Formats: sequence, C-alpha cells, structure tokens
Amino acid sequence: MSYTGNLKTFIRVYELGSMSAAGRDQRISAAVASARIGELEKHLGVRLFNRTTRSLHPTEQGSIFYKGAQKILEAIDEAEGAVADVSRKPKGSLHVGAPLGIGKRLIAQRIPEFKDSYPEIDVRLRLSDRKIDITVEALDMAFVLGILEDSNFRVRHIADCPRLLCAAPGYFVDRPRPRTGKELMEQDHACLLHRYPGARDFVWTLETPEGPQRFEVASSLESDDGDVLTAWALAGRGIMLKPRFEVAEYLASGELVPVCEDNPPYAVSLACIFPHKRLQDPKSRLFIEFMVAAIKQALADLPEPATTAA
Repeated sequence: MSYTGNLKTFIRVYELGSMSAAGRDQRISAAVASARIGELEKHLGVRLFNRTTRSLHPTEQGSIFYKGAQKILEAIDEAEGAVADVSRKPKGSLHVGAPLGIGKRLIAQRIPEFKDSYPEIDVRLRLSDRKIDITVEALDMAFVLGILEDSNFRVRHIADCPRLLCAAPGYFVDRPRPRTGKELMEQDHACLLHRYPGARDFVWTLETPEGPQRFEVASSLESDDGDVLTAWALAGRGIMLKPRFEVAEYLASGELVPVCEDNPPYAVSLACIFPHKRLQDPKSRLFIEFMVAAIKQALADLPEPATTAA
C-alpha cells in the first residue's frame, strides 16, 4: 500500500477512534487497517496509538502527526486538482451527504446526468435524516436544510424553501381543520413528529400577526425517517411539518391539504456546506455548480397545489 494510503487510514483511525470503524470507512478489514498503522509506526519509529483489547487512544506523537498528515493530504488534493483543472478531465471520488428528503427528491435522480458529463468522477451518496458531521463521515460536501453555525465550513446558499403543515383530507372527516396555530393547539390535533437525537421539530415556529410564535406539539407517532411521516400522513394519522418540495405531488393530487394557512411555518434555507479547501478541487466545484442549477430548476418546476375548500 502507498504511503498516502497509509496516511488516509491513519487519519480515519484517529478521527473514528477504532480500527474496525476506520476499516469499514475505507472498505478494508480491521486487520489491514492495523497493518497500515504498523507500517507508519515502523517508518516513523514512534508509536501513534496506545492500544488495549477494548480501547485505542492516540499518543502525544500521534496527535502531532495527525495535524501534519492532514496538511500533507490537503496539499496532495490541491496538486491533483490543479493537474485535473489543466487537463480538463477531473477525476476521483466525491463523498456527498444529504437528508433523505433532499437526497431522494432533488439530488439522487440527477447524479447519473452528472456522471454522463464527467465519467471519471465517482459519486458516493450517503443519505440520512440524522445530523451530518462532515469531518467524522469524511464527506466532501453535504446538502442541508437550515443554517449551520460552524464557521469551519463554507456555505453555498441554494434557495429558501417554503414549508407547510399538511394532512390527508380523510383526517378531517370527524374533526375541524385548523387555520391558525391557536386552533391547532385548542383542537388537540395529532401531530406527526420528525424526531432524532438533537431534533427540534417538536416545537413548530409559525408566522403570526404578532411575529414568530412557538407551539409545543406532542404525538404518539414519531420517526427519524421523513418518508415514514409522509406515509402516516397519507394514511390519515395526523398533521406533519414538511418542506413543500417533499410533498408537492401529494398537494397537487389532493392527497394532502395545507393546514394552518393563516399561520404558516417559516421557510428554511437549502444550502450546500463544504470545507474551505474544496474550493480548490475542480470536481467539487463542478458538482456543486451542477447541483445548484439542477435543484433550482427542480424547485421552479414543482406542481401547484390543488384548490381545496377548508
């Protein structure tokens, strides 16, 4: 294995704190990951990790070497990017993260078209509704809804996405359809919650004449998968909060109807976040520009909701 490959394995072992986790990330066995670390230690003449049967911790030398190894790989990435820029044939792998809703409806179906234009760029798409950590998951970029406060990343704003509360018409057969947040609370409606560690959607912030107002909602049905909530809503099990692009087809067909239209939720920012160094990588720039244009067009082409009576 090359010295560069050993460095990449070392960095992932250091960041993930486990040979087996780093092996899975690198698509190698834990034994191979351990062997690569051993080669590095032999080359450097120092121990990089203190190992026991149950734990692995970097030594002081390992922590120092980690910072240097990062700079080495960043320099290699920039050099390869410069060569690719000159040759006009960008190549390599891109690791991209996104929530399930964005990934399935706005990104995944457009990746083959990007691949047709740039056949030597491989795209590894990872979808999850849990909070994405670019560093831990070794991603080149991630598409997100909402503003991140981490100043270590650059943010490419794509669009402000309207959101709404909605439910199936059948849910209102034997109950009133609320038009305001106050009615939502007073009528004791069933709310379908998108909840995972760190999620805050159990507090819905709605626009009112008095300004933003927070409504604490509770439910016996919640999931960390947004598509599960949509299925429950379509089955008439309650009211959910969604970006319009995720449910546009159901609003157009009348299978879902808007709720609390006098107090709608605030729009949320759709953006792409990425480390500063990725600006120097032509394949990253190409993918971001391609997706920004494609997503904007997809949002512009969303069908209009059906006209329904309250």
